[in-house]
Amino acid sequence: MKFKAICTDIDGTLLNSERDLSPRLKKVIEAFSPEIPLILASSRMPDAMRHLLRDLNREKQPLICYNGGFVIDSDGKVVDSVEIPLHLVQRILELSQSTSIHISLYQGESWFEPKEDYWSAREIKNTKVTPTWKETTLVLNEWENSQSGAHKVMCMGNSQEISWLFGELHFLYGDQLHLYRSKDTYIEIAPKKISKATALQMILNKYYDFGMGDVIAFGDNYNDIDLLQSVGWGVAVGNARPEVKAVAKEVTLHHKEDGVAAVLEKLIG
Repeated sequence: MKFKAICTDIDGTLLNSERDLSPRLKKVIEAFSPEIPLILASSRMPDAMRHLLRDLNREKQPLICYNGGFVIDSDGKVVDSVEIPLHLVQRILELSQSTSIHISLYQGESWFEPKEDYWSAREIKNTKVTPTWKETTLVLNEWENSQSGAHKVMCMGNSQEISWLFGELHFLYGDQLHLYRSKDTYIEIAPKKISKATALQMILNKYYDFGMGDVIAFGDNYNDIDLLQSVGWGVAVGNARPEVKAVAKEVTLHHKEDGVAAVLEKLIG
């Protein structure tokens, strides 16, 4: 396949077992022309993605953040922003009050945590980003004053409580919220109408002279299905969910075995 852009998920797809970029991947990305954009598409916040682009010597690239809820062009300009309304954020927090579930709030360039605990420390380690330490009530008050909401709400806790909250939110707000269990202990929540595929289409329409059919994309989880279906060549890594493999045109090696790099090496020849 000849392609004009690479679009890839990060966690469970691009990163290795150390949650980092392998030397093999860096080498193959270096071999591609800088004219071929490398577009990261993730549930991560912007700063948790930018350091990866720096490591790949690809700093001036568009970013699809929060699964498509916050889209930034190569100059850092916001292309699109879709938030979870404040009243829904408040309902998520209210439902979680009777549990031990940890709630993290994200808006644009900011990640808010009330205090450091096991879950926040884990995310700091995984993403190499430090949050803004602020009481949740203060964050909500500021959002109320600015008439804004969250780009992402992340719920973390034991699998039983997470399963219960997922069921409640799906029943009550499944038509308004995209609920994504990236792990048994996580729920990542975004607005219903956004996706990685719609964000990529927006970037291509605005900044490039080619379409989705000229893109190769990589993914592993449910939030990658639309993306892999929409591009010219969708690739699932070996550890991908069965539903993701079913829609992919190719299944490569496990992310711990450099599956993305293996495909790109073949394309270079």
